Amino acid sequence: MTLTAFGDLELRVRRRVSGLIYGDNEGVRLGPGSVAEEIVRYQPGDDVRRIDWNVTARSMEPHVWRPRADHELETWVLLDETPSMAFGTDITEKGDLAAQVAGAIGLLTDGPGNRMGVARLTVDGMAYLRPLASRKAARRAVVTSDQPARDGVAEVDLTTAIDELSRRARRPGLRVIVSDLLGADGAIDRPFAWERALRRMAVRNQVVVVEIIDPRDLSLPDVGHLVLVDPESGRQREISTSDRRTRHAFDSAARRFRSDTTAAVRSTGCQHVVLRTDQDWLLELARFVQRWNRS
Repeated sequence: MTLTAFGDLELRVRRRVSGLIYGDNEGVRLGPGSVAEEIVRYQPGDDVRRIDWNVTARSMEPHVWRPRADHELETWVLLDETPSMAFGTDITEKGDLAAQVAGAIGLLTDGPGNRMGVARLTVDGMAYLRPLASRKAARRAVVTSDQPARDGVAEVDLTTAIDELSRRARRPGLRVIVSDLLGADGAIDRPFAWERALRRMAVRNQVVVVEIIDPRDLSLPDVGHLVLVDPESGRQREISTSDRRTRHAFDSAARRFRSDTTAAVRSTGCQHVVLRTDQDWLLELARFVQRWNRS
C-alpha cells in the first residue's frame, strides 16, 4: 500500500468509525494525572493548586485531591503474513486486507501518548516493528506489509507467535491478532493449538481476534477439474468441483471450522470479529467497535 492509499484509508476510517476502539484509559494507581482519585489532608509539599475548597471549608482543615494516573495505551498487532494469507478471489487478498486492518487499528487507537507495535508472522519467523505513536505505526504497518508472501512452511506457527509476543510485550494493553486462523497442518477440529496461548494472553490484556476470510474459504464453486496447491506445504490434489458430493463435503467442513473457531475464541475470553475480502470490512469493523463500546 502506498502513502497515498494510506491517506485514503485514514479518511475512510475517520468517517466510518468514530471514537477510539479501546476508549479512554484510566489508571488504577495514584500518580500524575488529571482525574481526582481521593481527598487527603494537606501535607507540607503538596501542590496548593489541588486544594479542595469545599472539603476544606466543611472540615476547617486544608485538604487536597490526589489525581489518578493517566495511562497511555500500548497496542500490539500480530499480523499473520504466512502463505495462506496470500489468497483472494474477490476485491482483495486476505494479506492485503490484514495490512489495512493493522492500519485501521493504529488510527483508531491514536491518542496522546498511545503507541502501537507490529509483530509480523512470516515464513521466516517473527519480525517486530517497535512501538511508535499509533498513527505513525499505522502508516508504517501498511507500507511495510506491502510485500509478497513467500511459499513454504512457516518456522513459527500462530500458537508460538502469540506466546512469543506475550513474553516480549510485557506491559498490559490491547493485543490484536489478525489471521485466517488456518494452520500449516490443515487441522480443522477443536481443540485448536492457539486456544491456550490466547487464553494466557487475555489474562493481562484485552485481546481482539480479527479473523480474515475469503468467500472461497467457505464454499467451492462448480468450475470443473482443478489442481489445488497448498502454498504452505506444497501438497497438490486434483479434484472435480463438478461433483456435488465433493462441494457439499467442502462446504460442510468449512462451516464447521468457522463455527468452531468462533466458539474457541469466545472460550478464551477474547473479542472476535470476522472480516471478509468480498464485503465492506470497515462497516463491519465500525459495528464491532460500537458493540464493544456499549458492553
